[in-house]
Amino acid sequence: MEGESRMTTKSGRDSYKDELAKLASDNEQIICIEADLGGKDHPFQLQHPDRFFNLGIAELAGIDVAAGLAEAGYVPFFSTFASFAALRAAESIKLTMGYMGKNVKVVAAYGGVSGGWFGTTHHALEDIAVVQSFQNIRIACPHGEEETRKVIQEAAISDEPYYIRLSRNDAFESLFRQDDTPCSDIIVDGNKRADSFRLCVISVGEQATELCKQIIQWDDSIVHVHVVYVDTASLKSYVEQLRTLTDRFLVVEEHRATGGTASYLALLLPDKQVYAHHCGEHWPIYGGTHKDVLSYLGFGLEPLQQQIRDIVGGTDVF
Repeated sequence: MEGESRMTTKSGRDSYKDELAKLASDNEQIICIEADLGGKDHPFQLQHPDRFFNLGIAELAGIDVAAGLAEAGYVPFFSTFASFAALRAAESIKLTMGYMGKNVKVVAAYGGVSGGWFGTTHHALEDIAVVQSFQNIRIACPHGEEETRKVIQEAAISDEPYYIRLSRNDAFESLFRQDDTPCSDIIVDGNKRADSFRLCVISVGEQATELCKQIIQWDDSIVHVHVVYVDTASLKSYVEQLRTLTDRFLVVEEHRATGGTASYLALLLPDKQVYAHHCGEHWPIYGGTHKDVLSYLGFGLEPLQQQIRDIVGGTDVF
């Protein structure tokens, strides 16, 4: 039943833990490293205790340990808060993953402001910009359980470094994707002919995708494109397909405008209009729910609707 499916849907963070433990049953080279975020009854620790390591709050060391394991032929997955992975461990990520290309998979939970109550120190609104600047690192922002599991599967069999951005506890059903379709392929979510689209909204991450799903229900002159991988190489691969859709794009992303996906797409599409719905430039002073913090930052359905009205002109949308 549809209702039962929703009840059993896992968050991206829990989907990662569960999927990695399953993959490790068939691949003895997979190692799971946590920075004191594993939680009680981590499925990987329960099923593969000899390949599970909690290194504590030591993100720089965690990346370096993972790089050494990768050099020895293992496939290490290292998980911590996105803010600590991309910022505190930035130098190690730059050198071991970007420069030397070590086969390390960083799984960055609490992306964006999903760790709302933890406050600004634990929010990550700059991480994509930081990691993207290092080059040669695959950056994935999956939406929902199914897509998260697929990204983990792809990362496990790839020899490329990965930065996988997850939220905290939100659980969503992923957009439909054929079983044999890789997450590197974009999903075009719209029913009208391409030459009739007034705007293409591009979603990156879970909250953005949920917003864009609502937007196209109200206006079929808008097409929704969902992307998972947002590293520079992946964004370049989307350009020709995006060009066929429209001349105006609005990237929706739980991130700062500076260094966000829209800024790089604007460089790749200089003859198109590229806008961004983002989390602004304010610092959340107090903690709150994920929704509270997003609202404070001006990221949400009503401001997105108003921004679309401003872009397309007139009042005949929504």
